[in-house]
Amino acid sequence: MSSEYTPPQDPLDILHDDHQLLIVNKPAGLLSVPGKGEHLADCLLTRVQAVFPQGLLVHRLDRDTSGVMVFALTRHAQRHLGLQFEKRMTQKTYVARVQGCLEPKTGTVDLPLIVDWENRPLQMVCHERGKAAQTDWRVARYGEGETRVKLTPKTGRSHQLRVHMLALGHPILGDPFYAKGADLTDYPRMMLHSEELRVKHPDGGATHKFRAKAPF
Repeated sequence: MSSEYTPPQDPLDILHDDHQLLIVNKPAGLLSVPGKGEHLADCLLTRVQAVFPQGLLVHRLDRDTSGVMVFALTRHAQRHLGLQFEKRMTQKTYVARVQGCLEPKTGTVDLPLIVDWENRPLQMVCHERGKAAQTDWRVARYGEGETRVKLTPKTGRSHQLRVHMLALGHPILGDPFYAKGADLTDYPRMMLHSEELRVKHPDGGATHKFRAKAPF
Protein backbone atom coordinates (compact mmCIF):
# COMPACT_ATOMS: atom_id res chain seq x y z
CA MET A 1 0.00 0.00 0.00
CA SER A 2 2.73 2.49 0.97
CA SER A 3 4.54 2.25 -2.37
CA GLU A 4 1.32 3.21 -4.15
CA TYR A 5 0.78 6.39 -2.15
CA THR A 6 0.12 9.13 -4.68
CA PRO A 7 -2.04 11.64 -2.80
CA PRO A 8 -4.21 14.13 -4.69
CA GLN A 9 -2.77 17.63 -5.01
CA ASP A 10 -6.04 19.51 -4.58
CA PRO A 11 -5.71 22.89 -2.85
CA LEU A 12 -6.82 23.02 0.77
CA ASP A 13 -10.64 23.11 0.86
CA ILE A 14 -11.45 25.23 3.94
CA LEU A 15 -15.09 25.10 5.02
CA HIS A 16 -14.75 27.34 8.08
CA ASP A 17 -12.10 28.97 10.25
CA ASP A 18 -12.20 31.22 13.29
CA HIS A 19 -9.96 31.89 16.30
CA GLN A 20 -10.47 28.34 17.66
CA LEU A 21 -11.59 26.02 14.85
CA LEU A 22 -10.55 25.06 11.36
CA ILE A 23 -12.88 22.85 9.31
CA VAL A 24 -11.46 21.22 6.18
CA ASN A 25 -12.92 18.98 3.48
CA LYS A 26 -10.35 16.17 3.17
CA PRO A 27 -9.92 14.62 -0.29
CA ALA A 28 -9.95 10.84 -0.69
CA GLY A 29 -6.49 9.31 -1.01
CA LEU A 30 -4.74 11.70 1.39
CA LEU A 31 -3.54 10.55 4.82
CA SER A 32 -4.84 12.51 7.82
CA VAL A 33 -1.44 12.27 9.57
CA PRO A 34 2.03 11.23 8.36
CA GLY A 35 2.67 7.52 7.88
CA LYS A 36 5.94 5.70 8.60
CA GLY A 37 8.62 6.69 6.12
CA GLU A 38 9.43 9.79 4.10
CA HIS A 39 7.19 8.66 1.21
CA LEU A 40 4.17 8.88 3.56
CA ALA A 41 5.03 12.34 4.93
CA ASP A 42 2.47 14.24 2.85
CA CYS A 43 -0.81 14.43 4.76
CA LEU A 44 -3.67 16.76 5.58
CA LEU A 45 -2.13 17.78 8.92
CA THR A 46 1.11 19.01 7.33
CA ARG A 47 -0.83 20.79 4.58
CA VAL A 48 -2.99 22.49 7.21
CA GLN A 49 0.07 23.51 9.24
CA ALA A 50 1.68 25.03 6.14
CA VAL A 51 -1.19 27.56 6.12
CA PHE A 52 -2.12 27.53 9.84
CA PRO A 53 1.15 26.79 11.74
CA GLN A 54 -0.82 26.61 14.99
CA GLY A 55 -3.09 23.85 13.63
CA LEU A 56 -3.53 20.86 15.96
CA LEU A 57 -4.91 17.38 15.31
CA VAL A 58 -8.21 16.39 16.93
CA HIS A 59 -9.36 13.25 15.06
CA ARG A 60 -8.66 11.32 11.86
CA LEU A 61 -10.32 9.99 8.76
CA ASP A 62 -9.06 6.93 6.89
CA ARG A 63 -6.85 7.71 3.90
CA ASP A 64 -9.49 6.59 1.42
CA THR A 65 -12.37 8.46 3.12
CA SER A 66 -13.14 12.05 2.15
CA GLY A 67 -15.05 14.73 3.97
CA VAL A 68 -15.34 16.98 6.99
CA MET A 69 -12.46 17.13 9.47
CA VAL A 70 -12.00 19.57 12.34
CA PHE A 71 -8.62 20.90 13.49
CA ALA A 72 -8.00 22.99 16.60
CA LEU A 73 -6.18 26.31 16.41
CA THR A 74 -5.45 26.56 20.15
CA ARG A 75 -4.52 24.07 22.88
CA HIS A 76 -7.78 24.91 24.65
CA ALA A 77 -9.77 24.04 21.53
CA GLN A 78 -7.82 20.79 21.09
CA ARG A 79 -8.61 19.71 24.67
CA HIS A 80 -12.25 20.78 24.38
CA LEU A 81 -12.83 19.01 21.05
CA GLY A 82 -10.81 15.94 22.09
CA LEU A 83 -13.07 15.51 25.11
CA GLN A 84 -16.16 15.76 22.90
CA PHE A 85 -14.90 12.96 20.66
CA GLU A 86 -13.86 10.88 23.67
CA LYS A 87 -17.25 11.27 25.37
CA ARG A 88 -19.17 10.76 22.09
CA MET A 89 -20.68 14.24 22.22
CA THR A 90 -19.98 14.87 18.54
CA GLN A 91 -22.33 13.69 15.80
CA LYS A 92 -20.95 12.44 12.49
CA THR A 93 -22.93 11.51 9.40
CA TYR A 94 -21.37 9.69 6.46
CA VAL A 95 -22.62 8.93 2.97
CA ALA A 96 -21.69 5.58 1.43
CA ARG A 97 -22.49 3.58 -1.65
CA VAL A 98 -22.62 -0.10 -0.82
CA GLN A 99 -22.98 -3.25 -2.87
CA GLY A 100 -26.44 -4.76 -3.29
CA CYS A 101 -29.85 -3.89 -1.89
CA LEU A 102 -29.49 -3.02 1.80
CA GLU A 103 -32.65 -3.93 3.72
CA PRO A 104 -34.45 -2.93 5.84
CA LYS A 105 -34.24 0.79 5.13
CA THR A 106 -33.11 1.63 8.65
CA GLY A 107 -31.30 -0.28 11.33
CA THR A 108 -28.37 -0.51 13.71
CA VAL A 109 -25.26 -2.67 13.48
CA ASP A 110 -24.05 -3.65 16.96
CA LEU A 111 -20.93 -5.76 16.46
CA PRO A 112 -17.69 -5.54 18.50
CA LEU A 113 -14.48 -4.96 16.55
CA ILE A 114 -10.82 -5.85 16.99
CA VAL A 115 -7.70 -5.62 14.84
CA ASP A 116 -7.07 -8.68 12.65
CA TRP A 117 -3.47 -9.13 13.81
CA GLU A 118 -2.43 -11.44 11.00
CA ASN A 119 -3.80 -9.03 8.40
CA ARG A 120 -3.14 -5.60 9.90
CA PRO A 121 -4.42 -2.93 9.47
CA LEU A 122 -7.64 -4.85 8.74
CA GLN A 123 -10.23 -5.06 11.49
CA MET A 124 -12.75 -7.82 12.17
CA VAL A 125 -15.79 -8.68 14.26
CA CYS A 126 -14.88 -10.49 17.49
CA HIS A 127 -17.52 -11.20 20.14
CA GLU A 128 -14.97 -12.48 22.67
CA ARG A 129 -12.36 -9.70 22.69
CA GLY A 130 -13.69 -6.95 20.44
CA LYS A 131 -14.53 -3.43 21.59
CA ALA A 132 -18.17 -2.35 21.45
CA ALA A 133 -19.12 -0.65 18.16
CA GLN A 134 -22.49 0.60 16.94
CA THR A 135 -23.53 2.15 13.63
CA ASP A 136 -26.98 3.40 12.62
CA TRP A 137 -27.92 3.25 8.95
CA ARG A 138 -30.66 4.85 6.86
CA VAL A 139 -31.12 4.10 3.15
CA ALA A 140 -31.14 7.24 1.00
CA ARG A 141 -31.98 5.49 -2.27
CA TYR A 142 -31.53 2.29 -4.23
CA GLY A 143 -29.56 2.16 -7.47
CA GLU A 144 -28.69 -0.55 -9.96
CA GLY A 145 -27.07 -3.24 -7.83
CA GLU A 146 -26.18 -0.80 -5.08
CA THR A 147 -27.58 1.27 -2.22
CA ARG A 148 -26.80 4.84 -1.19
CA VAL A 149 -26.93 4.97 2.60
CA LYS A 150 -26.44 7.47 5.43
CA LEU A 151 -24.30 6.09 8.26
CA THR A 152 -24.13 7.50 11.78
CA PRO A 153 -21.46 5.88 13.95
CA LYS A 154 -22.20 5.83 17.67
CA THR A 155 -18.62 4.79 18.44
CA GLY A 156 -15.34 5.60 16.70
CA ARG A 157 -13.56 2.30 16.09
CA SER A 158 -10.98 1.91 13.34
CA HIS A 159 -12.62 0.91 10.01
CA GLN A 160 -15.94 0.70 11.87
CA LEU A 161 -18.25 1.68 9.00
CA ARG A 162 -16.31 -0.44 6.51
CA VAL A 163 -16.40 -3.62 8.62
CA HIS A 164 -20.00 -3.12 9.73
CA MET A 165 -21.23 -2.79 6.15
CA LEU A 166 -19.17 -5.85 5.18
CA ALA A 167 -20.70 -7.77 8.10
CA LEU A 168 -24.17 -6.96 6.72
CA GLY A 169 -23.09 -8.44 3.38
CA HIS A 170 -22.92 -5.03 1.68
CA PRO A 171 -19.27 -3.89 1.42
CA ILE A 172 -18.58 -0.24 0.59
CA LEU A 173 -17.88 0.02 -3.13
CA GLY A 174 -14.27 0.74 -4.04
CA ASP A 175 -12.97 -0.21 -0.56
CA PRO A 176 -9.36 -1.35 -1.12
CA PHE A 177 -9.40 -3.53 2.02
CA TYR A 178 -12.84 -5.09 2.19
CA ALA A 179 -14.37 -5.01 -1.30
CA LYS A 180 -13.48 -7.67 -3.88
CA GLY A 181 -13.75 -8.16 -7.64
CA ALA A 182 -15.88 -5.65 -9.53
CA ASP A 183 -17.02 -4.09 -6.23
CA LEU A 184 -13.43 -2.86 -5.94
CA THR A 185 -12.12 -2.48 -9.47
CA ASP A 186 -15.10 -0.70 -11.04
CA TYR A 187 -14.73 2.35 -8.79
CA PRO A 188 -12.12 5.14 -8.84
CA ARG A 189 -12.15 5.52 -5.06
CA MET A 190 -13.79 4.23 -1.89
CA MET A 191 -17.39 5.42 -1.84
CA LEU A 192 -17.37 6.74 1.73
CA HIS A 193 -17.59 10.42 2.63
CA SER A 194 -17.90 12.26 5.94
CA GLU A 195 -20.78 14.57 5.02
CA GLU A 196 -21.61 16.29 8.29
CA LEU A 197 -19.98 16.94 11.66
CA ARG A 198 -21.64 18.56 14.66
CA VAL A 199 -19.45 19.83 17.48
CA LYS A 200 -19.79 22.23 20.40
CA HIS A 201 -17.69 25.35 19.88
CA PRO A 202 -14.83 25.58 22.41
CA ASP A 203 -15.72 29.25 22.91
CA GLY A 204 -19.19 29.25 24.48
CA GLY A 205 -20.33 25.68 23.82
CA ALA A 206 -22.90 26.40 21.10
CA THR A 207 -23.43 23.48 18.68
CA HIS A 208 -22.14 24.09 15.16
CA LYS A 209 -22.90 21.95 12.10
CA PHE A 210 -20.41 21.67 9.24
CA ARG A 211 -21.22 19.98 5.93
CA ALA A 212 -19.46 18.99 2.72
CA LYS A 213 -21.49 17.41 -0.07
CA ALA A 214 -20.35 13.97 -1.22
CA PRO A 215 -18.45 14.12 -4.53
CA PHE A 216 -20.07 10.89 -5.74
